[in-house]
Amino acid sequence: MKAIKRNGSRGLPIGARVQVVDNSGAKEVKIISVKGYKSVKRMLECAGVGDMFTGNVTKGRPDMKHNVVKCVVVRQKQEFKRPNGQTVKFESNGAVVLKDDKGQPKGTLIKGAIAKEVGERFPAVARISNIVV
Repeated sequence: MKAIKRNGSRGLPIGARVQVVDNSGAKEVKIISVKGYKSVKRMLECAGVGDMFTGNVTKGRPDMKHNVVKCVVVRQKQEFKRPNGQTVKFESNGAVVLKDDKGQPKGTLIKGAIAKEVGERFPAVARISNIVV
């Protein structure tokens, strides 16, 4: 995982259910915590595009269900700004399940587009995606 500067909104708070867009066996993940999130007291942690989070699989294959997994957000519905001034927004929220903390994806194929910020931070995820926006 490469460190990049964060600017843009984080649109997925704790408890949000995110659709999994790879073929790892999970279909839906509930956000438990966000890695590296800092905020004031009593504020919910939120995840945005390119953030790694810990999630609980709520829908999917029986062997994946109710497991705690590491994931990365690859797209979000709430619009966010890029440093060059563009605003980007996707049709749906999406996440990819990871094997380890280094950012290796568990699946071998990603359905749909992913954000360019994810490709910069997690190159292994960008390699298995079809479209990078």
